[in-house]
Amino acid sequence: MKSLSGVDGVFLHLETAQTPMHVASLHLFDLPAGVTAGDFLAEVRRQMRRRVRIAPVLTRKLAPMPLQFANPVWVEEDRLEWAYHVQHITLEPPGTQAQLEELAGRLHSELLDRHRPLWRMAVIDGLASGQVAYYFQIHHAVLDGQAGVLLAQALFDVTPKPRALPRARATAVEHPGVVELAAAALRHDAAQYVKLLRHLPDVARTLAGLIGGPPGAKKPDAPGGKPGGLGQNFSFGPKTALNVPVTGERGFAAVTLPLVALKALAEAHEAKLNDIVLALCGGALRRYLAAHGGVPDKPLIATMPISLRASGNTDFSVQATLSLVNLNTHIADPVQRLRAIRDAAGAMKSLARRARGVIPTDFPSLGTPWLLHGLAELYARSGIVDAMPPFANVVISNVPGPAVPLYAAGARMTAYWPLSIVEHGVGLNITVMSYAGNMGFGFTTARNAVPDARELSIALLAAFDELLARSPRRTPRATPR
Repeated sequence: MKSLSGVDGVFLHLETAQTPMHVASLHLFDLPAGVTAGDFLAEVRRQMRRRVRIAPVLTRKLAPMPLQFANPVWVEEDRLEWAYHVQHITLEPPGTQAQLEELAGRLHSELLDRHRPLWRMAVIDGLASGQVAYYFQIHHAVLDGQAGVLLAQALFDVTPKPRALPRARATAVEHPGVVELAAAALRHDAAQYVKLLRHLPDVARTLAGLIGGPPGAKKPDAPGGKPGGLGQNFSFGPKTALNVPVTGERGFAAVTLPLVALKALAEAHEAKLNDIVLALCGGALRRYLAAHGGVPDKPLIATMPISLRASGNTDFSVQATLSLVNLNTHIADPVQRLRAIRDAAGAMKSLARRARGVIPTDFPSLGTPWLLHGLAELYARSGIVDAMPPFANVVISNVPGPAVPLYAAGARMTAYWPLSIVEHGVGLNITVMSYAGNMGFGFTTARNAVPDARELSIALLAAFDELLARSPRRTPRATPR
């Protein structure tokens, strides 16, 4: 048995039919010469039976606690139902990119079966381009963005020739009894209480430092004479069409930009690559909202996951926390907006570095399944979302991905787009992942908040063109996808 961490458990208990808590990725592959889509599917199925043995996270399933009084534990599943875990879907003609994105949104709307290991994939053919696609879905209780990159290393190869893999073998499945489950929960929580008490002095010192700020720190000013830096991140966002109670239907759109052009923009404006990502997302949101109710006078606030993963840590679990960043969408000029975002994001990163050592990713779980699931249901029905201004208007996540091309069953992966989670009050999630010289932007939406996700990907391309046009150093633009 393996205990879930406190953060992992939160993703389980907050899940409802309207708010699925899984993440996913959509991939495009070029088939080798002479290989058909049917050949590719058969080889993928054959290889996956072996690859789950080098990624044990794919063979774990949940064993719930008696009366769900605490977090469940992971136990080993010896027989995967392959018809469920590896599915095959053929697009209707003509097989466009828009159809593929629409299908990904529909698949992303479906909850994973908690009686099985919490993942599944679909191999998709019928694309007019002759390519094939993967949609790979896994629960956020299993891993975070960085762990997803680690999982990709197990699922894919770095050469067209697949690596040698161990043969599939049967393992003894665990069936822990009530006493074993209860004992596991009590051991876990006792250890967490001791750990929390031991770290209280460190937490107090760090919080005192965060409130006072580092000695001699100077707070930069944002355009218009308003205070900049850290303080501008801590405010409610404006109410927009994105910030409503969500239904369970998801939409998705994707776009790929050349990494060399994004890095050149960062260099030209003395900014970080993440600042450019935030600026492009802010520019896209300005354009989208201008067509849907108008751009608010108050700037939009983004919530961004920040990794707490130590260097070299390869655990398959969630090790991240959330931060807030002002997108300065009230500033029309794209260069001024980028500079303001640079100051806001830099201040938040400094805070996160100082707090990283004391933010817990595990904590006691007694009673949390009842409490959190009840709160999630109450939050959706209470009308609080409509009554309160949003803490954040959008989720934006930037995950460093593989720098080299990856392969599946000999086929080269040409695109890698992430899908993520939306919540009540935050109907848009923009997750960005670098891959083999490109940056893939994935727009996951609640369809009742954003009826057509492709409007956002079009707006992002327009924001990219606008920033390029205003930059002192022009860069050649590769064709986006």
